This record gives sequence, structure tokens and C-alpha cells, in this order.
Amino acid sequence: MLTELFSLYLKMLVLYSPFFVLSCFISLTLGYTRKERKVLACKVALGTVIASSLLYLFGQHIFSLFGITIDAFRIGAGSVLFISALGMAQGKPVVQVENQQQDVTIVPLTIPLTVGPGTIGALLVMSAGQPHWDIRLLALAAIVLASITVGLVLYLSDLFEHLLGEQGLQIVSRLMGLFVCALAAQIIFTGVKNYLVL
Repeated sequence: MLTELFSLYLKMLVLYSPFFVLSCFISLTLGYTRKERKVLACKVALGTVIASSLLYLFGQHIFSLFGITIDAFRIGAGSVLFISALGMAQGKPVVQVENQQQDVTIVPLTIPLTVGPGTIGALLVMSAGQPHWDIRLLALAAIVLASITVGLVLYLSDLFEHLLGEQGLQIVSRLMGLFVCALAAQIIFTGVKNYLVL
């Protein structure tokens, strides 16, 4: 049970890519006080828990509503996740906010940076692929733990910024991009294999 929880937690952590989100968080909160950054970090963690949990809980109904097969969605979601991860691995510029006074908690920090299109697709696939409630509860616990971890990384943004510097953050975020690429490839291959009944 603990092994399953830890495995799901790691998968969610890779999907959330906390160090990629951290580099975006730092650039979007230039001029914020330490206290404002800490409050914002807590809000992002809460927003991530709510958004991810709702997607995970109601994912099965989305498939039945639109008549999409799980494997077709795996291929599509994996492709979107792969494209997002590729941009992350290449260090492409992140979302910029034109008005620095606007609240960046939900958009862009929670959605689309932490819970992006690829993560949404992966959550829906996870939801449809886990019909038993004991595993679903474990997955929800993993979502909560991974969201708290993201919040903690953002909460300690000043420390990470000091320790890693701008180049260190870019390196870590690119490495996270490679892990997400691998996860996306696995989702695509599983979808193709099941679709072709190999």
C-alpha cells in the first residue's frame, strides 16, 4: 500500500514539475515581499489540490459523456504532455503576465503551469484506469501530498533561488522536462499497445 502511494506520489510530482513551476513563480513574483510569496505558495498548493482532485474524481464521466475510448485519450493526452514537456526540456520562455498587479494564483500558476493540458489528460486517464475505490483514495492522497510538495517548494522559493541561482533552476527544470517526456512516451505507448491489442 505504501509502495503504491509512493509510486503515485512520484508520478504526480513529475507531472506537476515543481522546479519548472518554481522558476515561473520566481519570475512572476518579482517585487513581491517574502510574506506575499509565502501566501501565494499556499494558495497555489490549495488550487492544485482542488483542480486535480476534481479532474481525477470526475474523469470517468467525461469519457462516457463524449464517447471517447481510454486508449484514444491516452494517445492524445500523452502527445499533449510530450509537447509541453519538450518545451520545458528546451527551456522555452514561460507565460508572462502583462499586469503585475493581477492575481496570478489560478492563472497562470495553478492552471496552466502546475496543472497544464498534459497533466489534465494524465489525470483523466488515471481516473478512468482505476475503477476501485481503494486505489482511487490512494491516488487522491498522492495528489494531496504532491500538491503540498509543490506548495512547499514555492514556499521556500527564496531559499531555492539563493541556493540554485537562475542557471541551477533552469538545469533542474530541464531535467524535470526530460522525466515528463519519458512519462508522456509511456502513456502514448500504453495507449497504442492497447488500441492495437498487441
